[in-house]
Amino acid sequence: MWTSTAQLCNLGMLIARTDPNLPKHKGITYFKFDMTQPGVETRPLREMTGRAMFNEVFIDDARVHDDDIIGGLNNGWAVANTTLMAERAGLGTGGSGAVGSAFAGPIAKQLDNRVGDHVGQTRTGGTGGGGRVAAQSLARLAGECGKNNDPVIRQKLARLYSMQEIGRMSALRMKSRRGLTGGEANIAKLMMSDLLRLQREVGNEIIGPYGMVMGEDTPGKGGVQEQTLFSPGPSIYGGTDQVQRNIIGERVLGLPKEPGPPKDTPFDELLANR
Repeated sequence: MWTSTAQLCNLGMLIARTDPNLPKHKGITYFKFDMTQPGVETRPLREMTGRAMFNEVFIDDARVHDDDIIGGLNNGWAVANTTLMAERAGLGTGGSGAVGSAFAGPIAKQLDNRVGDHVGQTRTGGTGGGGRVAAQSLARLAGECGKNNDPVIRQKLARLYSMQEIGRMSALRMKSRRGLTGGEANIAKLMMSDLLRLQREVGNEIIGPYGMVMGEDTPGKGGVQEQTLFSPGPSIYGGTDQVQRNIIGERVLGLPKEPGPPKDTPFDELLANR
C-alpha cells in the first residue's frame, strides 16, 4: 500500500521478514524487486487532487534472487532506515518542487526526452510541499491579486521565506557533516509539514473566495486550490509527524521509549492479530 510511483518503475524495494526467530528489527532483508515479472499487479490510488502518486501493489508468487539482496541477509532494517533518512531529508529541503524530474526505465517513456524539457510526473507542489520557491511564487500571486500591501499577508510571506531559507541552510549543514545530532532528517521532515501548512494558509488568504473553486481561470490557475487538497499528505508520507517526534525524543533527546516487550524478543513470540 502507498507505493510511490510504482506504476512507472521497473524496480522496487522489497523489505521482507526472512527469519522469524530473530527480534523484530532483525531478521528483515532488503531486496531490489523486479516490478515487471509475472504475479505483480499495480493499482494507482487516485487522490483528492485527481492525481495518482501512490499505488497498491499486489504480489502473487513473485520471486527475488540471492543477488537481489542489498546490505546483507537479515540486515534490511538498517538499509531501510538509511533509505528513510534520505527520503525525509530530501522532503524537508524542498523535494522536487523547484525543478522537473525524470523517471528512468522504459515504462515511463521518458528516455528520449531532454532534461531541459522538465520531464517527469507532475507531483502536486513537489514532494517537498511546494519546493524552494513557494514564498516567491505566492508573493507574485499576491501582487497579481492586489494583496501585496496587506501587512498580515506580507508578514506570513516573510515567515514562509524564512522557513525556506532555514531548510536550505539545514540541508547545507547536513552535507557538511559538522555538528550533527542524528535527528536532522526528522527535523527537516517536520519543517516541511509546517511550511506546507503555512503555504496553504497564506495562499488561500491571497485568493480569498476563489479557494472554494477549481480551474485555470482562477488566480494562480488553480495551484493554491490543488495544494490545499494535497496538503494533508506530506504530514503522513515518509513517516508521520508524530513518528518524527518520537524518533527525535528517543534517539536525540534520550527520552524513554513507549512501554513494550524487551528488544531481544523473537518476532514470532510478539503479540499479533491472527
